[in-house]
Amino acid sequence: MQELPDGIPTSRLEISAKAYRQNIRYIRSEIGPKPTISAVVKGNAYGHGIAQMVEIAERAGIRHFSTFSSDEAWLVRRHSTRKSEIMILGMLYDSELPDLIQAGIGFYVFDFDRLQKAIDVSRDLGIAAKIHVELETGFHRTGFDWEDRAQLASLLQEAKDHVILEGLCTHYAGAESVSNYVRVKNQIAVYYDFKNFLSENNLFFNRYHTACSAATLIFPETIMDMVRIGIAGYGFWPTKETFFAKLKDLPKANKNPLKRLITWKSQVMSVKKVEMGEFVGYGNSFMALKNMLLAIVPVGYGHGYSRLLSNSGLVLIGGKHCQVVGTVTMNAIAVDVSHLKDVQIVDEVVMIGKQKGKEITVASFSESTQQVNYELLTRLPRDIPRRIID
Repeated sequence: MQELPDGIPTSRLEISAKAYRQNIRYIRSEIGPKPTISAVVKGNAYGHGIAQMVEIAERAGIRHFSTFSSDEAWLVRRHSTRKSEIMILGMLYDSELPDLIQAGIGFYVFDFDRLQKAIDVSRDLGIAAKIHVELETGFHRTGFDWEDRAQLASLLQEAKDHVILEGLCTHYAGAESVSNYVRVKNQIAVYYDFKNFLSENNLFFNRYHTACSAATLIFPETIMDMVRIGIAGYGFWPTKETFFAKLKDLPKANKNPLKRLITWKSQVMSVKKVEMGEFVGYGNSFMALKNMLLAIVPVGYGHGYSRLLSNSGLVLIGGKHCQVVGTVTMNAIAVDVSHLKDVQIVDEVVMIGKQKGKEITVASFSESTQQVNYELLTRLPRDIPRRIID
């Protein structure tokens, strides 16, 4: 049977290795030379693509990756060429434990059920599991409670021959927001109470790690043996508050040391004249108040371009901002190009990124749609091709 061609997708993502190296240099300048940087690649590497980000990160010197689930961990393993360490922060199935333990992939244990199963499988295999013991300090999602400390210590002591105490960890509840300052400080205190209790019971861990991107940047006391860097590695401040908290410390010559990696591009599919008084697209959400020229772009909510951007989103064509008019449909948007000269089919369209000195930021989307950076990025479909640029 004749092999059929794959076809050409309607948009593409470009991922900048140079920008990532800059971000890692900045984070390293904040944490010093010793702590390990774990690159968090959950959510398809925040939409950037796990395969692409493993390659970029390893070229930048990263040798540790954090995933949420086992499927992401195996993707990292498949694409790693430097034998990097891998840590699963969240979901895995009991049936996967033998393969994960044999592969040396570390994982969080946050309840007695998972801990006991890890011990049992390790004993049967004769291979020690690399476990990261997660503590509940105030986030109230996963982790061992303070009341569990004696039982936890006893079980870990009994299992010393079957597990490697790879990490003692927690996650902070809203380190990116000033309103959570007291709550985060309380969490830090609880973590150290736990750490001291376990140390007094002769339980010591290879790495102590608690800091996400926001905590790394604005709570220096959370920088321990390792930091788990997610959104900052991709060039985004966790929130505006995080940026403002660091602003006074940033060099005057470069007031934003974090550089975005991602550029999202498409092209003009069609050019359409619309007369004054005509409605554009589905329904009657937009009526032309003058004679207009529209460019149709083959990207819609089926590609991750939110329907909430109807009549408000912006793109770049020819280095000029052009507004979305009418309702964002599944596969296309219409943008007003009346102010442009000589718009042609196949002209480049930038949905996120720079063009001729102008920029559309991910933040501009979130301001229009109430989506946070994290949400928009992780909603970018996996089938959009991602290409590494330097």
